[in-house]
Amino acid sequence: MLNHTRMTDFIMQGLFDHPQHQGLIFGLFLCLYTTAIMGNSLIIEAIVIHPPLHTPMYFFIANLALVDVVCTSSVLPKMLENLLQEKKTISFDGCMAQLFAFTLSSGTELVLLTAMSYDRYVAICHPLRYVNLMSKEICINLAAGVWAVGTINSLVHTLLMLRLDFCGPNLIQHFFCEIPPVLALSCSSTYLNEIMIFMADIFLAMVNFLLTTVSYSFIIIAIFKIQSSKGKQRAFSTCSSHLLVVSLYYSTIIYTYIRPTSSYSLDKDKMVAIMYTLITPTLNPVIYSLRNNEIKVAIRKIFPFTTK
Repeated sequence: MLNHTRMTDFIMQGLFDHPQHQGLIFGLFLCLYTTAIMGNSLIIEAIVIHPPLHTPMYFFIANLALVDVVCTSSVLPKMLENLLQEKKTISFDGCMAQLFAFTLSSGTELVLLTAMSYDRYVAICHPLRYVNLMSKEICINLAAGVWAVGTINSLVHTLLMLRLDFCGPNLIQHFFCEIPPVLALSCSSTYLNEIMIFMADIFLAMVNFLLTTVSYSFIIIAIFKIQSSKGKQRAFSTCSSHLLVVSLYYSTIIYTYIRPTSSYSLDKDKMVAIMYTLITPTLNPVIYSLRNNEIKVAIRKIFPFTTK
Protein backbone atom coordinates (compact mmCIF):
# COMPACT_ATOMS: atom_id res chain seq x y z
CA MET A 1 0.00 0.00 0.00
CA LEU A 2 1.25 3.46 -0.89
CA ASN A 3 1.45 6.00 1.90
CA HIS A 4 -0.94 8.80 0.89
CA THR A 5 0.95 11.62 2.58
CA ARG A 6 1.91 14.84 0.83
CA MET A 7 5.55 15.14 -0.19
CA THR A 8 7.57 17.95 1.27
CA ASP A 9 9.81 18.34 -1.78
CA PHE A 10 10.51 17.17 -5.32
CA ILE A 11 13.75 16.30 -7.08
CA MET A 12 14.37 17.89 -10.49
CA GLN A 13 15.96 15.82 -13.21
CA GLY A 14 17.88 18.89 -14.35
CA LEU A 15 18.61 20.31 -17.76
CA PHE A 16 21.73 18.39 -18.81
CA ASP A 17 23.43 15.18 -17.72
CA HIS A 18 26.96 16.58 -18.08
CA PRO A 19 28.21 17.91 -14.70
CA GLN A 20 31.47 19.11 -16.23
CA HIS A 21 29.53 21.70 -18.29
CA GLN A 22 27.40 23.02 -15.43
CA GLY A 23 29.62 26.06 -14.80
CA LEU A 24 29.57 27.12 -18.45
CA ILE A 25 25.81 26.60 -18.70
CA PHE A 26 25.26 28.56 -15.48
CA GLY A 27 27.27 31.52 -16.83
CA LEU A 28 25.46 31.48 -20.19
CA PHE A 29 21.97 31.24 -18.68
CA LEU A 30 22.75 33.89 -16.06
CA CYS A 31 23.78 36.30 -18.84
CA LEU A 32 20.64 35.52 -20.85
CA TYR A 33 18.41 35.88 -17.79
CA THR A 34 19.98 39.21 -16.87
CA THR A 35 19.59 40.38 -20.47
CA ALA A 36 15.92 39.33 -20.51
CA ILE A 37 15.12 41.15 -17.25
CA MET A 38 17.04 44.30 -18.19
CA GLY A 39 15.73 44.36 -21.78
CA ASN A 40 12.07 43.97 -20.82
CA SER A 41 12.38 46.40 -17.90
CA LEU A 42 13.96 48.93 -20.25
CA ILE A 43 11.09 48.53 -22.73
CA ILE A 44 8.53 49.14 -19.94
CA GLU A 45 10.41 52.20 -18.63
CA ALA A 46 10.86 53.64 -22.14
CA ILE A 47 7.13 53.34 -22.86
CA VAL A 48 6.17 54.87 -19.50
CA ILE A 49 8.44 57.94 -19.66
CA HIS A 50 8.11 58.79 -23.38
CA PRO A 51 4.70 60.40 -24.20
CA PRO A 52 4.78 59.56 -27.95
CA LEU A 53 4.74 55.88 -26.91
CA HIS A 54 1.47 56.29 -24.97
CA THR A 55 -0.51 54.53 -27.71
CA PRO A 56 -2.44 51.22 -27.72
CA MET A 57 0.30 49.33 -29.56
CA TYR A 58 3.03 50.29 -27.07
CA PHE A 59 0.66 49.82 -24.13
CA PHE A 60 0.27 46.16 -25.13
CA ILE A 61 4.02 45.84 -25.80
CA ALA A 62 4.65 47.00 -22.20
CA ASN A 63 2.21 44.34 -20.98
CA LEU A 64 4.04 41.71 -23.07
CA ALA A 65 7.36 42.79 -21.53
CA LEU A 66 5.84 42.38 -18.06
CA VAL A 67 4.56 38.89 -18.97
CA ASP A 68 8.05 37.95 -20.17
CA VAL A 69 9.57 39.13 -16.88
CA VAL A 70 7.08 36.96 -14.94
CA CYS A 71 7.70 33.98 -17.23
CA THR A 72 11.47 33.91 -17.07
CA SER A 73 11.59 34.86 -13.36
CA SER A 74 9.27 31.98 -12.47
CA VAL A 75 11.73 29.42 -13.86
CA LEU A 76 15.30 30.72 -14.18
CA PRO A 77 16.26 31.65 -10.57
CA LYS A 78 15.52 28.17 -9.26
CA MET A 79 17.08 26.52 -12.30
CA LEU A 80 20.27 28.56 -11.85
CA GLU A 81 20.35 27.62 -8.15
CA ASN A 82 19.98 23.93 -9.00
CA LEU A 83 22.80 24.12 -11.56
CA LEU A 84 25.16 24.82 -8.67
CA GLN A 85 23.86 21.98 -6.52
CA GLU A 86 24.42 18.26 -6.80
CA LYS A 87 20.93 17.45 -5.52
CA LYS A 88 18.39 19.49 -7.46
CA THR A 89 15.38 19.89 -5.19
CA ILE A 90 12.38 22.17 -4.86
CA SER A 91 9.89 22.28 -1.99
CA PHE A 92 6.28 21.28 -2.60
CA ASP A 93 5.07 24.84 -1.92
CA GLY A 94 7.84 26.24 -4.11
CA CYS A 95 6.86 23.87 -6.91
CA MET A 96 3.20 24.93 -6.71
CA ALA A 97 4.22 28.61 -6.69
CA GLN A 98 6.43 28.07 -9.74
CA LEU A 99 3.66 26.16 -11.51
CA PHE A 100 1.18 28.98 -10.78
CA ALA A 101 3.51 31.76 -11.99
CA PHE A 102 4.55 29.92 -15.15
CA THR A 103 0.99 28.91 -16.05
CA LEU A 104 -0.13 32.49 -15.41
CA SER A 105 2.49 33.94 -17.76
CA SER A 106 2.00 31.38 -20.55
CA GLY A 107 -1.81 31.67 -20.52
CA THR A 108 -1.71 35.46 -20.32
CA GLU A 109 0.73 35.68 -23.23
CA LEU A 110 -1.54 33.61 -25.49
CA VAL A 111 -4.49 35.95 -24.89
CA LEU A 112 -2.30 39.07 -25.00
CA LEU A 113 -0.88 38.17 -28.43
CA THR A 114 -4.47 37.89 -29.68
CA ALA A 115 -5.32 41.34 -28.27
CA MET A 116 -2.21 42.75 -29.97
CA SER A 117 -3.26 41.12 -33.25
CA TYR A 118 -6.69 42.77 -32.93
CA ASP A 119 -4.99 46.13 -32.33
CA ARG A 120 -2.95 45.76 -35.54
CA TYR A 121 -6.07 44.60 -37.42
CA VAL A 122 -7.98 47.73 -36.41
CA ALA A 123 -4.99 50.00 -37.17
CA ILE A 124 -4.53 48.67 -40.71
CA CYS A 125 -8.04 47.59 -41.75
CA HIS A 126 -10.03 50.36 -40.02
CA PRO A 127 -7.60 53.29 -39.58
CA LEU A 128 -10.33 55.97 -39.50
CA ARG A 129 -12.10 54.24 -36.59
CA TYR A 130 -8.89 53.33 -34.74
CA VAL A 131 -9.14 56.13 -32.16
CA ASN A 132 -12.68 55.10 -31.20
CA LEU A 133 -12.19 51.32 -31.36
CA MET A 134 -8.93 51.41 -29.39
CA SER A 135 -9.62 54.17 -26.90
CA LYS A 136 -7.77 54.35 -23.59
CA GLU A 137 -10.73 52.86 -21.71
CA ILE A 138 -11.06 49.95 -24.16
CA CYS A 139 -7.32 49.21 -24.00
CA ILE A 140 -7.34 49.16 -20.19
CA ASN A 141 -10.38 46.86 -20.18
CA LEU A 142 -8.73 44.58 -22.75
CA ALA A 143 -5.52 44.37 -20.70
CA ALA A 144 -7.48 43.74 -17.49
CA GLY A 145 -9.43 40.99 -19.24
CA VAL A 146 -6.23 39.43 -20.57
CA TRP A 147 -4.62 39.29 -17.11
CA ALA A 148 -7.88 38.09 -15.53
CA VAL A 149 -8.15 35.16 -17.97
CA GLY A 150 -4.52 34.19 -17.37
CA THR A 151 -4.87 34.46 -13.58
CA ILE A 152 -8.13 32.48 -13.39
CA ASN A 153 -6.75 29.76 -15.67
CA SER A 154 -3.58 29.44 -13.59
CA LEU A 155 -5.51 29.51 -10.30
CA VAL A 156 -7.84 26.72 -11.44
CA HIS A 157 -4.95 24.46 -12.51
CA THR A 158 -2.98 25.15 -9.33
CA LEU A 159 -5.93 24.49 -7.01
CA LEU A 160 -6.72 21.26 -8.87
CA MET A 161 -3.08 20.24 -8.45
CA LEU A 162 -3.19 20.97 -4.71
CA ARG A 163 -6.07 18.52 -4.19
CA LEU A 164 -3.98 15.60 -5.53
CA ASP A 165 -1.96 13.11 -3.49
CA PHE A 166 1.74 12.64 -4.23
CA CYS A 167 3.01 9.40 -2.73
CA GLY A 168 6.23 8.78 -4.65
CA PRO A 169 8.39 8.72 -6.66
CA ASN A 170 9.19 12.43 -6.41
CA LEU A 171 11.49 12.84 -9.44
CA ILE A 172 10.16 15.48 -11.85
CA GLN A 173 11.21 14.63 -15.41
CA HIS A 174 11.91 18.29 -16.20
CA PHE A 175 13.99 21.22 -14.99
CA PHE A 176 10.99 23.14 -13.61
CA CYS A 177 7.47 22.50 -12.33
CA GLU A 178 5.22 22.39 -15.39
CA ILE A 179 1.76 20.81 -15.24
CA PRO A 180 2.32 17.56 -17.25
CA PRO A 181 5.48 16.28 -15.48
CA VAL A 182 4.11 17.15 -12.02
CA LEU A 183 0.74 15.59 -12.82
CA ALA A 184 2.53 12.37 -13.81
CA LEU A 185 3.73 11.95 -10.20
CA SER A 186 0.28 11.95 -8.62
CA CYS A 187 -1.01 8.70 -7.11
CA SER A 188 -4.65 9.86 -7.11
CA SER A 189 -7.10 10.36 -9.97
CA THR A 190 -6.08 13.14 -12.36
CA TYR A 191 -9.20 12.89 -14.51
CA LEU A 192 -10.53 16.36 -13.60
CA ASN A 193 -7.09 17.91 -14.12
CA GLU A 194 -6.83 16.35 -17.58
CA ILE A 195 -10.31 17.62 -18.50
CA MET A 196 -9.34 21.17 -17.50
CA ILE A 197 -6.03 20.91 -19.39
CA PHE A 198 -7.93 19.81 -22.50
CA MET A 199 -10.36 22.72 -22.13
CA ALA A 200 -7.49 25.17 -21.67
CA ASP A 201 -5.79 23.79 -24.80
CA ILE A 202 -9.01 24.38 -26.75
CA PHE A 203 -9.99 27.82 -25.44
CA LEU A 204 -6.59 29.34 -24.71
CA ALA A 205 -4.35 27.79 -27.36
CA MET A 206 -6.49 26.83 -30.34
CA VAL A 207 -9.08 29.64 -30.16
CA ASN A 208 -6.43 32.33 -29.69
CA PHE A 209 -4.32 30.86 -32.49
CA LEU A 210 -7.38 30.89 -34.75
CA LEU A 211 -8.27 34.50 -33.86
CA THR A 212 -4.67 35.63 -34.42
CA THR A 213 -4.56 33.83 -37.78
CA VAL A 214 -7.86 35.42 -38.87
CA SER A 215 -6.65 38.89 -37.82
CA TYR A 216 -3.46 38.58 -39.85
CA SER A 217 -5.34 37.13 -42.82
CA PHE A 218 -7.41 40.33 -42.97
CA ILE A 219 -4.28 42.42 -42.41
CA ILE A 220 -2.41 40.77 -45.30
CA ILE A 221 -5.43 41.18 -47.61
CA ALA A 222 -5.68 44.87 -46.65
CA ILE A 223 -1.94 45.42 -47.25
CA PHE A 224 -2.14 43.86 -50.72
CA LYS A 225 -4.98 46.26 -51.59
CA ILE A 226 -2.76 49.29 -50.91
CA GLN A 227 -1.69 50.78 -54.22
CA SER A 228 1.70 52.33 -53.45
CA SER A 229 4.69 50.21 -52.51
CA LYS A 230 5.64 52.79 -49.86
CA GLY A 231 2.20 52.45 -48.30
CA LYS A 232 2.50 48.66 -48.26
CA GLN A 233 5.94 48.85 -46.65
CA ARG A 234 4.71 51.29 -44.00
CA ALA A 235 1.66 49.15 -43.19
CA PHE A 236 3.72 45.98 -42.96
CA SER A 237 6.35 47.64 -40.77
CA THR A 238 3.70 48.40 -38.11
CA CYS A 239 2.94 44.70 -37.61
CA SER A 240 6.12 42.88 -38.71
CA SER A 241 7.64 42.85 -35.20
CA HIS A 242 4.47 41.46 -33.66
CA LEU A 243 4.13 38.88 -36.42
CA LEU A 244 7.68 37.68 -35.72
CA VAL A 245 6.99 37.42 -31.98
CA VAL A 246 3.75 35.50 -32.65
CA SER A 247 5.52 33.10 -35.03
CA LEU A 248 8.35 32.49 -32.55
CA TYR A 249 5.96 31.83 -29.66
CA TYR A 250 3.45 29.64 -31.47
CA SER A 251 6.13 27.56 -33.19
CA THR A 252 7.32 26.36 -29.77
CA ILE A 253 3.74 25.77 -28.60
CA ILE A 254 2.85 23.77 -31.72
CA TYR A 255 6.02 21.67 -31.47
CA THR A 256 5.38 20.93 -27.79
CA TYR A 257 1.69 20.03 -27.92
CA ILE A 258 0.64 19.31 -31.50
CA ARG A 259 2.77 16.40 -32.67
CA PRO A 260 2.61 12.59 -32.75
CA THR A 261 3.43 10.74 -29.53
CA SER A 262 6.10 8.70 -31.35
CA SER A 263 8.19 11.85 -31.79
CA TYR A 264 8.32 12.56 -28.03
CA SER A 265 11.81 13.22 -26.71
CA LEU A 266 12.56 14.50 -23.20
CA ASP A 267 15.81 16.20 -24.29
CA LYS A 268 14.10 17.94 -27.21
CA ASP A 269 11.27 19.06 -24.93
CA LYS A 270 13.80 20.62 -22.56
CA MET A 271 15.35 22.55 -25.43
CA VAL A 272 11.94 23.82 -26.52
CA ALA A 273 11.16 24.78 -22.91
CA ILE A 274 14.38 26.83 -22.84
CA MET A 275 13.10 28.59 -25.99
CA TYR A 276 9.86 29.83 -24.44
CA THR A 277 11.13 30.42 -20.90
CA LEU A 278 14.43 32.15 -21.71
CA ILE A 279 15.23 32.72 -25.40
CA THR A 280 11.88 34.25 -26.39
CA PRO A 281 11.74 36.68 -23.41
CA THR A 282 15.31 37.70 -24.27
CA LEU A 283 14.60 38.23 -27.98
CA ASN A 284 11.27 40.07 -27.67
CA PRO A 285 12.78 43.41 -26.50
CA VAL A 286 15.36 43.18 -29.28
CA ILE A 287 12.68 42.48 -31.91
CA TYR A 288 10.52 45.41 -30.81
CA SER A 289 13.36 47.92 -30.46
CA LEU A 290 15.66 46.95 -33.34
CA ARG A 291 13.76 48.78 -36.10
CA ASN A 292 11.64 51.08 -33.92
CA ASN A 293 12.89 54.64 -33.91
CA GLU A 294 10.41 55.79 -31.23
CA ILE A 295 11.68 53.23 -28.73
CA LYS A 296 15.27 54.12 -29.62
CA VAL A 297 14.51 57.80 -28.86
CA ALA A 298 12.96 56.83 -25.53
CA ILE A 299 15.98 54.69 -24.61
CA ARG A 300 18.28 57.63 -25.37
CA LYS A 301 16.27 59.64 -22.83
CA ILE A 302 16.98 56.98 -20.23
CA PHE A 303 20.66 56.76 -21.25
CA PRO A 304 21.50 60.25 -22.60
CA PHE A 305 25.17 59.31 -22.95
CA THR A 306 24.38 56.82 -25.76
CA THR A 307 25.33 57.87 -29.27
CA LYS A 308 22.74 58.52 -31.91
